[in-house]
Amino acid sequence: MKNPTYHRKGFGLKDVVEGDLKRAYESDLIAELKEGGNTLTRNGITVRLAEAFGFCWGVDRAVSMAYETRRHFPDRKIWITNEIIHNPLVNSHLRDMEIDFLPLREDGTKDLERVNEGDVVILPAFGASVEEMHFLEDRKCEVVDTTCPWVSRVWTRVQKFAQSDFTAIIHGKHSHEETVATSSRAEVYLIVQNLQEAEWVAQYILNGGSKDEFLSRFRQACSQGFDPERDLERIGIANQTTMLKGETELIGKLFERTMMSKYGPSNLNDHFLSPGDTICDATQERQDAMLGLIEEPMDLMLIIGGFNSSNTGHLHEIALKKGLPSYHIDSPSCILSAQEIRHKPQHGDNCEIATNWLPEAPCVIGVSAGASTPNQVVAEIIELVFSLRQ
Repeated sequence: MKNPTYHRKGFGLKDVVEGDLKRAYESDLIAELKEGGNTLTRNGITVRLAEAFGFCWGVDRAVSMAYETRRHFPDRKIWITNEIIHNPLVNSHLRDMEIDFLPLREDGTKDLERVNEGDVVILPAFGASVEEMHFLEDRKCEVVDTTCPWVSRVWTRVQKFAQSDFTAIIHGKHSHEETVATSSRAEVYLIVQNLQEAEWVAQYILNGGSKDEFLSRFRQACSQGFDPERDLERIGIANQTTMLKGETELIGKLFERTMMSKYGPSNLNDHFLSPGDTICDATQERQDAMLGLIEEPMDLMLIIGGFNSSNTGHLHEIALKKGLPSYHIDSPSCILSAQEIRHKPQHGDNCEIATNWLPEAPCVIGVSAGASTPNQVVAEIIELVFSLRQ
């Protein structure tokens, strides 16, 4: 979208809104933890904080641009097409600033018809689909695009696949906003959520199978008119930027071996394009920090972030694979008492209540947070945990 009403770099007001952002999202307790080597003990509870956690550069940029937008357009109607990031506190603050979120219709699609000519529309850090972009351009509204540059890199990749007649196999979650936006930029695509699904597709490439079964299995995760017998002859690998890097790499290697076996080493480049390095740096830093943290002796892990946050979910997955008791929570309200905690299990959409979750003192608790979690939320949870053993 190239017009005077499209804004990609903010409005030069970062210094103006910096005070608001610090008051809302920073914390003296987190500063104290960092000064103490990311370890703090109170009331017999030792908290070990991951070296990298919480707000990343892209999230900080998106939130700052949203605050700038309200300052720049004090009297205009402002919409966000989706949660700007997956954090309930941040989204609540934006609502308090009279920035409205587009409602969903009964079928789950966004009600873009609410947007009127002259309105201001903020696109979230996850990006927006091509169809949404065209709608907003036709509606002649003001667009503020906070899409993370890492996401834009993946878009460039799948667009190059399309130009070379390659099908984009996207490692991601088909309903996630980022993957929806990415797939809209591919001519032909197939979305695999994990290595197991990728292995199923690889077996189909090598051995064939029921086309109807294939299309039934991936009916929500492929482009319209997808034909597995035609569209899996030339494939390129892309990813949702918040997936586990190691799994994306395994999927890429799996399909490379598959196409080499199917078409021979000398023809590999005609049938396979590797994923490259398109996992977000911040996502990888937080995953690496979690891998380091779980090597230390601990009694349990608290993983903090929105329940629909992909990168937070993967931090939780890393801790669970280590065998640590681990709880994914999104706010202090999840900690009901020293006996009960409300948390989201790794598999499942609904929260559960765990009992007797907090060990008797002395105990050691590891803490990490997804890239959309403000320091203030992390600090409030840590203070609450300390208070349970007074």
